[in-house]
Amino acid sequence: MRAESAEYGEDAAAFLDAAADTLSGGKRLRARFCHAGWRAVARFRDRHALEDDRLWDTCAALEIFQSAALVHDDLIDNSDTRRGRPAAHRALESSHRAAGWWGDAAAFGRAGAVLLGDLLVAWSDDLLESALDGHAEAGTVRAEYARMRRDVTTGQFLDIAEESAWSVSDDRAHAERALRVASLKSARYSIEQPLILGASLAGADAEQMRALRRFGHPLGLAFQLRDDVLGVFGDAAVTGKPAGDDLREGKRTVLIALTRESLDVPARRVLDEMLGDPELSASQVSFLQETIAGTGALDRVETMIAEYAREADRALSGAHLDDAAVGELRDLARAATVRSS
Repeated sequence: MRAESAEYGEDAAAFLDAAADTLSGGKRLRARFCHAGWRAVARFRDRHALEDDRLWDTCAALEIFQSAALVHDDLIDNSDTRRGRPAAHRALESSHRAAGWWGDAAAFGRAGAVLLGDLLVAWSDDLLESALDGHAEAGTVRAEYARMRRDVTTGQFLDIAEESAWSVSDDRAHAERALRVASLKSARYSIEQPLILGASLAGADAEQMRALRRFGHPLGLAFQLRDDVLGVFGDAAVTGKPAGDDLREGKRTVLIALTRESLDVPARRVLDEMLGDPELSASQVSFLQETIAGTGALDRVETMIAEYAREADRALSGAHLDDAAVGELRDLARAATVRSS
């Protein structure tokens, strides 16, 4: 990309460098599930099946799209950090100041991050299309990739909408609404659809697809619920984001919905007033953490994570998938649900 963009000049080169920087670090979870989905099908048919650039480029396309999603997500949430480094819009803001440019550096950072995310989406599409050129399963993979992008974008909108819509929705529906966000924004996008993309590349049949979806979706819900727990109780030194970040952002997660169900009206009102305050102090975050844990909501979410993980594991039993790949999927399931970052 850099070689093809020399004519754009020095400022554009810095923009491309900023895009490349977003690809550093991370768990590569989506790529790993895509790879495992391919192996589960390809090695079931032929244990000597060889991985090729088409598979690796599809895995890489997923990771580039994930970087785009994170750039926009951090901008939406006004997050300062990502993976222990400045979020993309903050990095662009700093580069504006360092260059001594005229104008509002923060506004420049925000505008640049919108375009940076768009560029990463374009790179992801370019790489995927290159990988699928002439591939027998191109139509199936392309359709699943398009569905993934629609799902996660809609899920992201519902996530930010819920930060406002909760106030006029039935309290009894909050957990269900939060689970819908988790399904679209994370469960399908992070695990189920990468699995299916890899399996589709390998020419999976309908039965194999069903088994992988039955594994991927509940595991994806467990993954997002673990994210919700870490967003409130995670160690900043491990997660790379400030402790209690979800509380300051006002995330209306399943964890929060279950907490509200167990509080009386005055305590619920206090919780609602504090959530979403970007200036929450460490002591206020600690108070909210104690409130959430004290209602039993944390224990209930941990139980849900364990139940979803068991449901996913059962889906692999007897499935027509490669045994070694099934073992890899089980290892990935543990990594996705039993984690601290």
